[in-house]
Amino acid sequence: MSLQDVRAFLAAIAGERPNAESELVFTDAYTLLVAVVLSAQATDVSVNKATAKLFAEAPDPDSMVRLGVAAVGRHIRTIGLWQGKARNVVALSEILLREHGGQVPADRAALEALPGVGRKTANVVLNVAFGEATMAVDTHIFRLGNRTGIAPGRTVREVEDNLVKRIPAHMLRPAHHWLILHGRYVCKARRPECYACVAAPWCGYKTKTVRPDS
Repeated sequence: MSLQDVRAFLAAIAGERPNAESELVFTDAYTLLVAVVLSAQATDVSVNKATAKLFAEAPDPDSMVRLGVAAVGRHIRTIGLWQGKARNVVALSEILLREHGGQVPADRAALEALPGVGRKTANVVLNVAFGEATMAVDTHIFRLGNRTGIAPGRTVREVEDNLVKRIPAHMLRPAHHWLILHGRYVCKARRPECYACVAAPWCGYKTKTVRPDS
């Protein structure tokens, strides 16, 4: 896909969701961080259901530590890998209190040093909470980057680097949300809805699907 096609592809999907945002429910950088940590191998819907009561009891690092691993675990039992996630949430809260004055750092290295926080989670927090032009590559964006040809790569990091190189600077920050939602609702894993895709004219996918009733 040419750089001109990349721009046209993004402009098309942006037109459908010009104000695209994260579908996780949060109130500040801390609750965003916790929600993203919990979202690993889980849907945003399931995370939002669990965090509604969790954040009502523990909206900040201090109250999360006081709540404790067992109580956090009871709130998030419906989420995959909940036991390890409960430990990570309390542990990262302790580190935020001890090393960062209870604040979420706007620094990649400091974020990735927190339990349960990898590059993708750090990218989401930097993008959403701090307005940085980062690209968090989840399963949707990895699939879309390769399927469409917008940014092919054998690894998540290759796709991320290629997206950063190929997406115009002014589009990079919102593109994170445009691509995730497009992958979630249109360019689906099992059967992409090419017939409903506004960006199909610029997509490199060879075997585009047709409407089931056609």
